[in-house]
Amino acid sequence: MEFDYVIVGAGSAGCVMANRLSADGRHSVALLEAGGRDTNPGIHIPVGYFKTMGNPGTDWCYRTEPDPGLNGRSIMWPRGKVLGGSSSINGLLYVRGQPQDYDHWRQLGNVGWGWDDVLPLFKRSESYGDGDVTLRGRDGPLSVSDSAVQREIVDRWVEAAVNAGYPANPDYNGATQEGVGHFQLTLRNGRRCSSAVAYLKPAMRRANLSVLTECLVQALDFDERRVTGVKVRHKGRAMTIRAGREVVLAAGAVASPQILMVSGIGAADEIRAHGIKVVADLPGVGKNLQDHLQARPVYRTSLSTINTEINNFAKQCLIALRYAATRSGPMTMAASLGTAFLKTRPELATPDIQFHIQPFSASERINQPHGFNAFTASVLQLRPESRGEIRLRSADLRDHPEIHPNYLATRTDQDTIVEGIRVARRIARQSPLAEVITGEYMPGANVAVEDYEAVLDWARNTSTTIYHPTGTCKMGSDPMAVIDSRLRVLGIGGLRVADASIMPNIVSGNTNAPTIMIGEKASDMVLEEAMAGRTGQAVSEGRLAS
Repeated sequence: MEFDYVIVGAGSAGCVMANRLSADGRHSVALLEAGGRDTNPGIHIPVGYFKTMGNPGTDWCYRTEPDPGLNGRSIMWPRGKVLGGSSSINGLLYVRGQPQDYDHWRQLGNVGWGWDDVLPLFKRSESYGDGDVTLRGRDGPLSVSDSAVQREIVDRWVEAAVNAGYPANPDYNGATQEGVGHFQLTLRNGRRCSSAVAYLKPAMRRANLSVLTECLVQALDFDERRVTGVKVRHKGRAMTIRAGREVVLAAGAVASPQILMVSGIGAADEIRAHGIKVVADLPGVGKNLQDHLQARPVYRTSLSTINTEINNFAKQCLIALRYAATRSGPMTMAASLGTAFLKTRPELATPDIQFHIQPFSASERINQPHGFNAFTASVLQLRPESRGEIRLRSADLRDHPEIHPNYLATRTDQDTIVEGIRVARRIARQSPLAEVITGEYMPGANVAVEDYEAVLDWARNTSTTIYHPTGTCKMGSDPMAVIDSRLRVLGIGGLRVADASIMPNIVSGNTNAPTIMIGEKASDMVLEEAMAGRTGQAVSEGRLAS
């Protein structure tokens, strides 16, 4: 099997590239996905994330190594294993991040990645019926909408935050991110609009696009320093799929560096330790891991919440019947409804914390709600300083790699999470929210707001990922860079990376929309070079690996 382009990973960026590279019919494209097709109904029903996360049929079900910053806890790290990748199991939240995020990427030497460069790509990708037309797209493939689900507890929280002195903001993806409002969702007619739905499904009938599911990559195939294809197991059968022009890794922040390392690209001493022949010594592969850690204050309330509304079979049936008849109701609810991008200190130029307000609560697993009415005021640090890493467990890609997030490793990160929890408590004391709060369940009265160490310790004992791993194949020109600003792996020909792993610094918000943008930009780069007569076979410019 031979194609012009082979894309590894049918996630948020991979589906975009499969569509764009096959659109004009000139190039043959193969899209390889280790998971299956997106036929599970829980993928397309918005609230289905309750069932798809933690399901081995749709989720890689990664776990971190015991993390010192979490007092030695190991936590679940869901990642999509299905067409659409994590966009098929995520919370449907659409957030671009701050313009300053991308300007900072450019300042690091990544030409073409400033806000003015990427804004047209965000606009091209989305179809959103509101907002400033100079900033928002109207006719892109990805449907973005405001939530049709309204919950009184969430609306009261938003009003309370404004009464606490924070500005209201009807469009955090507009001119400014700062403020309080409601989430925008990747939703279309009451159903999830994943990257697979938006980009891949319209392209599936093209004769020049082949989509292979249950196709697990084993390693890249080389001709000296040029990648010529990938070795895979497709439904149990071993084969090599060749790429006449390029291979693009779009397998995500966990799998893309793992594929590079088992193929001999990474820190030489680390990969040699697993008996792997070194092709290129790139010490940054798997390093620079960043994620958003969420602390989850929970408040009991006198209002009805999802916790008790789904606590018996009859109520669940009524909700399901409403959805089947009208595509409305609680089953169209995103993982969070209210949001806020706020500053913990007035001297900051941009917000450094984000809230996710949820009309339900759970101790650990999202699909095991408490038996009483409560809501969650999840808060995270937008730009953590802490850096972790992905390390090989073995030379076999079937073995999950070691995930070392290294959460809360710096004083800034510790200070910010503590202050974020204090902001949550401050808002909870404001009207009209305070009137319907019957008690703070977590952290609880035994954790005094002024006791810094107690609040931090509670965060270490209870916080968890909000599913935004990034940075493990960072773009740049410094000694730890893995790819250049055109996403070409340094010192290797015929190979790019295009997913959340390329971010030099994590964006200030949820990562699905930026990853789709990365897929759009990568597609433009590949097609520009094809039009110019370059095949992607040349070794990347810049520092050559020894």
